[in-house]
Amino acid sequence: MGLIWTLIVGGVLGAIAGAIMGRDVPGGIIGNIIAGFLGSWIGTALLGEWGPNIGGFYIVPALVGALVLIFIASLLLRNMGKRG
Repeated sequence: MGLIWTLIVGGVLGAIAGAIMGRDVPGGIIGNIIAGFLGSWIGTALLGEWGPNIGGFYIVPALVGALVLIFIASLLLRNMGKRG
C-alpha cells in the first residue's frame, strides 16, 4: 500500500505543479508521477526536509522542486523545438 500511496502523491504533486505553471507535463499521468518524484528530490536538495510529510514526500519542498523541474523542462523543450 505504501508504494501506491507514494505514486498517488507524486502524481498529484506533478499535476499541481503543472497547473500552477500553466503547462502540461509531457507523458500524462506517468509524466506527473515522474515530475513529482524528481521534484521532490530537487526540492529536498534545495530546501531540506520541512513541512508536512505525506507518502514520503515533504510537500512544500517537493512542490517547489516540481515547479523548478517543469520550468526547466519547458525551456529545454521550447528551445529544442526551435532548432528543428
